Amino acid sequence: MFADHAKIAVRSGKGGDGHVSFRREKFVAAGGPDGGNGGNGGSVIFEVDDGLSTLVAFRHHYKFRAGDGQDGDKKRQTGKSGEDVILKVPAGTVIYEAETNKVIADMSGDCRRFVVLKGGRGGKGNMNYATPTMQVPKYAQPGQPARELVLRLELKMIADVGLIGFPSVGKSTILSKVSHADPKIADYPFTTLVPNLGVVDVDGIDGFVMADIPGLIEGASDGAGLGIEFLRHIERCRMLIHVVDAAAIEGRDPVQDVYKINAELSKYSVRLEKLPQVIAANKIDVMQTPEGEQSPFDRLKAEFEPKGIRVFPISAATGKGMHELLYFVQGELAKIPKNTEIFPQEFDPETMFPDDDLPYTVRKSDTEENTFVVEGPKIEKMLGYTNLDSEKGFRFFQQFLKDSGILHDLEEAGIRDGDTVRMYGQHFEYYK
Repeated sequence: MFADHAKIAVRSGKGGDGHVSFRREKFVAAGGPDGGNGGNGGSVIFEVDDGLSTLVAFRHHYKFRAGDGQDGDKKRQTGKSGEDVILKVPAGTVIYEAETNKVIADMSGDCRRFVVLKGGRGGKGNMNYATPTMQVPKYAQPGQPARELVLRLELKMIADVGLIGFPSVGKSTILSKVSHADPKIADYPFTTLVPNLGVVDVDGIDGFVMADIPGLIEGASDGAGLGIEFLRHIERCRMLIHVVDAAAIEGRDPVQDVYKINAELSKYSVRLEKLPQVIAANKIDVMQTPEGEQSPFDRLKAEFEPKGIRVFPISAATGKGMHELLYFVQGELAKIPKNTEIFPQEFDPETMFPDDDLPYTVRKSDTEENTFVVEGPKIEKMLGYTNLDSEKGFRFFQQFLKDSGILHDLEEAGIRDGDTVRMYGQHFEYYK
């Protein structure tokens, strides 16, 4: 089954916690802190696999989780890092954040590998926090938490030329004649249910990639028929071949067909409306024109060539006119820069997750009555750049204690009004 879109949930690994321990060995009376660091959590990584052409791997498996980092241990042992989860996708896959529908990454061009969610960093053990003023640090840094996102994956094929038109106008036959692609062909509406890619292989013409886009119908951009499912695959094309049934076998007017399909392209995307286009008037081998009337091919030329759109008479069944059409297309492609349309990043997952996870401890003093001690690099950092002598600075520090959860932890430890809070030489009286 062809799958060109999917919705999945991904989770990076949690960082392991740093460890609190002290060296205790024979002949070492008072060993220092030796708590090791936690291991890093695994990341969620997308990689392009040129052997893939669909997103079918995500149709029945939609939750992916990287490994958590192990906690640190005594004797300065660092925890093992969690395993990354690597998701293979075909070239041309665009990764969106599902809620905002904004682009995280476009796996096209030079973007072959992209880290969507970094694993949580492992926390530092207490061996990292020994200072001349704090030689026995009883705290360690927790590992960064896991991160989760819901993603929408969308495959937008990468082709130089897109074959567009109503169902049963001969697009699949054209692709089968000029390339080694083997699309399924039959004489009934919507015979092509999946996009097909082929490399044009005709003597005297430089190869280029051509995509057969399943037949569009009027109203496709609003969700009618199957066309809306495949309009995305035209977005990267540099040029379009608009195939029409010049013999009007289905009873449609080929001139009106062109206008109807172009209207759908315009409603779907302004860029599609502006793509260079050439008209292939197919099935001329069975075209019949009543005496005295203008042939459908002549009507197409009269209507569109004054607008700068060339019209070529062809028969995909017999091959007549095909070389002239492809030679013209190859010449036009040479004038158009061969830069794959890359969808720029609109959403950076890193901005969603704060990085303020320095450790601290809250404990009741063993030597001072009604006194609670708060220690840790988070506190040292804040005291280092806060002027507590100013009213504004003191209010800022109070808000910091509340926002960081320190006040909550003091209350959990049993602090009461009038008790003292000691922080690195600073003493405060607590009042709720």
